[in-house]
Amino acid sequence: MPVSSVTSDLESLTITAVGSYPVPVERLWAAWADPRQLERFWGPPTWPATFMRHDLRAGGRSDYAMTGPNGESSRGYWLVEEAHAPERFVVHDGFADADGHPNDDLPTTRMEVTFEATAGGARFVAVSTFSSLDAMQAVLAMGVVEGFTSALAQMDDVLADLREATAHATLERLDATHARVVRDVRGTIHQVWRAHHDAGLMRRWMLGPDGWTMPVCEVAVEVGQTYRYEWESEAGEGRFGFVGELVAHEPPRRAVTTEQMIGVEGPPVRNELVLVPLPAGRTRVTVTISYPSEELADMILATGMVDGMEASYARLEATISG
Repeated sequence: MPVSSVTSDLESLTITAVGSYPVPVERLWAAWADPRQLERFWGPPTWPATFMRHDLRAGGRSDYAMTGPNGESSRGYWLVEEAHAPERFVVHDGFADADGHPNDDLPTTRMEVTFEATAGGARFVAVSTFSSLDAMQAVLAMGVVEGFTSALAQMDDVLADLREATAHATLERLDATHARVVRDVRGTIHQVWRAHHDAGLMRRWMLGPDGWTMPVCEVAVEVGQTYRYEWESEAGEGRFGFVGELVAHEPPRRAVTTEQMIGVEGPPVRNELVLVPLPAGRTRVTVTISYPSEELADMILATGMVDGMEASYARLEATISG
């Protein structure tokens, strides 16, 4: 069933969107909580969205960009005030400049999204409230009601997609210096987070292709700490490794690290790990990689690294279930 309605009310300074779908409440919540699903319907078809960051928890932040048909870009952000899965979340939705900083010249709205079970599935109600009539009229003049209607109509395809999980690691080149790897894992968000931060577990799964061991696994668990990972073949040959610093740490959802290959000079790579809980005890693992140059990105992505990551994630599932 498509979005039921998108309406504006100048008296209450609100825009309200209502949508009903033949899916459980948890599935509908997941469509908003998972950035890969959210970006499939948050922007209109001619202005698709890409979420660089999406942290749907109290105090969290989301950053997104919508790209127009001629390559133009419009950026925005959410500041999360409340999040109570799978019943309700509240965000402050604002415009951003080209660098992702808040654009205070344009209005910010408070959006409250509630979810409830219905006889045929579940329904969401999204109410955006403006601070003044001038602010609301400015946004209405941008065509937000029409844009919101066409954007949310895409939820049908998202919710009808039977592929609840990305069964294998997938690599997407976002631009010249950014790439993203996504993999859904059988395991709760807490299990998957622990597997990324417990040295004993990491030595069992973070090995890449078969035939390698991880003799050095020094984990950073606080911002500012450094880590060191080294691998070698089972025959004790081909030793290599990486060092870096933990620059953001938000258990059990997000961690950001720098990465430098041991013995190689130059600016480091930046990795952002984001975990999102999914229905049926699964977790979506997203790693967004920022390279210091296009040349380095081309070289590393050409190595087929996603195959090694897939082997590791398959091992991760076995480690968690074991």
